[in-house]
Amino acid sequence: MQLDLNLLSALDALLEEGSVAGAAERLRLSSPAVSRTLGRLRRLTGDEILVRTGRTMTPTPYALAIRERVHELVRDAEAVLVPSRTLDLGELDRTFTLRCHDALATAIAPTLLTDAASRAPKVRVRLLTEGATDTDDLRHGRVDLEIGADRPEHPEIRSETIGHDRFVLVMSSGHPCADGEIDLERYAEQTHILVSRRGRLADPVDEILAESGRRRRVVAAVGSSAIALHAVSRGRHLLTVPEAVCRPLIDALGLVVRPLPVTLAPLPIVVSWHQRFDRDRAHAWLRAEVSAALRATEHVH
Repeated sequence: MQLDLNLLSALDALLEEGSVAGAAERLRLSSPAVSRTLGRLRRLTGDEILVRTGRTMTPTPYALAIRERVHELVRDAEAVLVPSRTLDLGELDRTFTLRCHDALATAIAPTLLTDAASRAPKVRVRLLTEGATDTDDLRHGRVDLEIGADRPEHPEIRSETIGHDRFVLVMSSGHPCADGEIDLERYAEQTHILVSRRGRLADPVDEILAESGRRRRVVAAVGSSAIALHAVSRGRHLLTVPEAVCRPLIDALGLVVRPLPVTLAPLPIVVSWHQRFDRDRAHAWLRAEVSAALRATEHVH
């Protein structure tokens, strides 16, 4: 059966106003048009809906029984077809899933989770770490927001660069390079740990060293910044990391920070989401909260 859903709006108006003339004025239609609609409703339901009693019209028992339900259906339809242009954070009941590198999660989590809890108490956040391979989780709705350094390749994935981070050299306070300047020669002579979620044992620094005829010794590649920083704090290795996102762990472990003897381009911090969330007000709020949490992190520009 194909139903004209406009009949629901007309039925709601008729039941609320109790007259054809009143419903016509409410719907901004002519009385004959609403009268014809009432005829359609009577044929469809098999009920008179409104019956004349003197100069007024009285709803039938069936009409009285369905009046509240019809009103709720019309209100629900309006909510679906005309979304609210305001966002009530106090009533927002939703779970957001974010994926990013563990160091970035460590940097933004305190501010993000504190602010989200205070402004939107019914919101829940899942912070997932990056895996060793790329996924289609954004496209399939398993992740709401990804934060990383790369722009997405698929056209349906939107992105925004919300900041940049600079690379620095970190080491334990007992490392020989903790004091004094570190030139390229001294840098290359040390042992190094790399952070790579794919386990790569070389990165752009090695290309720069190769151009000058130098080579460093990489002793390990680990997928987590926390593991790498912890290993550096207990050993005699150097580690090159983005400063702002790693700063909480650097400070917690008492590591020494030194400028790199090589020039690396600042690391972009990119948030990505599926285009279906472009006009989702709750998702836009989430993106703004992530940006604010990042701006609260020192050394991001």
